[in-house]
Amino acid sequence: MENFKLALIGYPLGHSLSPALYKAAFEDLGIEGTYEILPTENEDLINRIKFLRSRKYYGFNVTIPHKVPMTLFLSKFDEYVNMTGSVNCVKIEEDSSLSGYNTDVWGFMEAIKNVDLKGKKAAVLGTGGAARAVCAGLYIKGISKIDIYTRNIINSKEAIQTLRNRFDKIEINAIQTSLMGTMEDVDILINTTPLGMKKFDEANCPVEDKQIESLPQDAIVYDIVYNPLRTPLISKAIKFNKKFVCGLDMLVYQAQKAMEIWYGKKPDARLMKICALEEYIIKEY
Repeated sequence: MENFKLALIGYPLGHSLSPALYKAAFEDLGIEGTYEILPTENEDLINRIKFLRSRKYYGFNVTIPHKVPMTLFLSKFDEYVNMTGSVNCVKIEEDSSLSGYNTDVWGFMEAIKNVDLKGKKAAVLGTGGAARAVCAGLYIKGISKIDIYTRNIINSKEAIQTLRNRFDKIEINAIQTSLMGTMEDVDILINTTPLGMKKFDEANCPVEDKQIESLPQDAIVYDIVYNPLRTPLISKAIKFNKKFVCGLDMLVYQAQKAMEIWYGKKPDARLMKICALEEYIIKEY
């Protein structure tokens, strides 16, 4: 096989651990491959797609700010793209057409595959593209109620209505973050905002101690931010002895699924996670 070329497009991309993940995937599957980081601003998206097609890439990952606009360029897409209106994984077919997938939904669910959420309640922090993937995963897992917290309900009105339209079997309530109370009835709390992310707002936590402390003992705290590994939210979960899921798990599983889409075989997620952790330690220390 010729060099199996993959890439990540988005902006900014300096914090990504994806190259380490895919390096491990290539080694596990015995592939000669490359995974490139290609910073791509909004105005460069069309030219970037032309570049990837002309240079015979097998596919590419998509991150902020292109997950929604990228859907306009797809010839076909999976059910998760249809549910979320966003795409994070694109396969370039032999005829150069683009097939889109949302492996974020898969990755989110896989990290909690043994957790029963049927008929339960979730609290989701944020209303961006990641919140769409999370709500889709919760919908599939049978959640019955979601409280969505946003810093500005007026500005988030359209996003909230989109979620209600797409997931109309779930009771979705919009709550101003400043009015956040305790969470005695919440079974899973998920942060989809960038609060706590390294070099962005890493000192800030999206919730206060009282919210985490009030969660039921068997509730789960899930932060999709993966850098740092121990975000302020995860630190609070540890402080109050709550179950938690780190963002690295979702990152690994969505990459594993993407590799299966591109190559037809699924790499070992454990090896991918170990490689990502090693890369993280090297960058940190």
